[in-house]
Amino acid sequence: MIFRNTALFFLALTASSASAFTAPSPVISRTSAIMMADVAESADAELAEIALDKKRVGVNYQAGKADTDFARRFGDLAGKDIKTVGQAFADFTTELGISVNALYKNMVTDIVGTTHLVVVNARFQRDPLWSLGIMTTLDLLLKNYPEVEVRAQIKSALFKSVGIDEDDVVAEAKTISDWAAGKSKEDIEAALTGEGGGPLADIAAGIKKDEFWMYSRYFGIGLVKLMDNIGMTMDKDEVYPVMEEWMTNKLGKSHLTACADSDLYFKIRDKLEMMETMMKEIEIREKKRMAERLEDKAEAALRAADREGKLQDEIASEAKEARDRAAAKE
Repeated sequence: MIFRNTALFFLALTASSASAFTAPSPVISRTSAIMMADVAESADAELAEIALDKKRVGVNYQAGKADTDFARRFGDLAGKDIKTVGQAFADFTTELGISVNALYKNMVTDIVGTTHLVVVNARFQRDPLWSLGIMTTLDLLLKNYPEVEVRAQIKSALFKSVGIDEDDVVAEAKTISDWAAGKSKEDIEAALTGEGGGPLADIAAGIKKDEFWMYSRYFGIGLVKLMDNIGMTMDKDEVYPVMEEWMTNKLGKSHLTACADSDLYFKIRDKLEMMETMMKEIEIREKKRMAERLEDKAEAALRAADREGKLQDEIASEAKEARDRAAAKE
């Protein structure tokens, strides 16, 4: 029960508490009876008003038909069937056709789910910077995948499962990478303000005029890759203030999620590099052990051959002595 009148609420609470914890009295004062009746009447009226409000809202409300700019832009999508994450992963599994390496299974599952949720969002708009970001992410995460040929298959299955043409993404990523080649930090910042033309300036202009533009992780990683392309030091402490400057002052959007995503990128990169170093060390140790085993086998073979040679010499010597003795007797 909700009471807008605070005094009535506490009065009702007092009355109910008194009746609950004291013995019922056969005599109730006239004043108390009037006050309790007023409280009950006010409560009934308020509940009736709340019920009427709910009924009015329920009757008039229609999905996607609200009187807002958002509803006017995206209202036609109301009620449409959206593929679930489970269905997207099932499509990915069917497209791939083989099992993902156990060490990469959780990571690949997360990539498929995250990418699907981004793509099915009504506000999502793919641009070359986003394409650069997703390609950079996949290259980083799958760089050390054991079966080289499976890496390409995983990428293809991912894009098919979320309904994106892989060739288009690769072409878009190459377009902005080629444009950024030879550019300076100042050139990138000028493009982010919409100056100078080029794909990045077009992206920035579209972002600024779109009230409902949606940031996603791959867009942030695309900015990180641009920083790498122009020769910036790839360290999270160096990238953070630049990301903040680009997102807030150049694009006019919040930098918090983008900075968090850049930190996550470097954290994962450092872990993968550490894992790669450990795998190389293990590989070196295994090769060293194999070389030692081969060396031991070679030495054993040489010793065996030496023994065999000595044995043959002894046999030949004994045979010669036997012939000499036989000749002497004759």
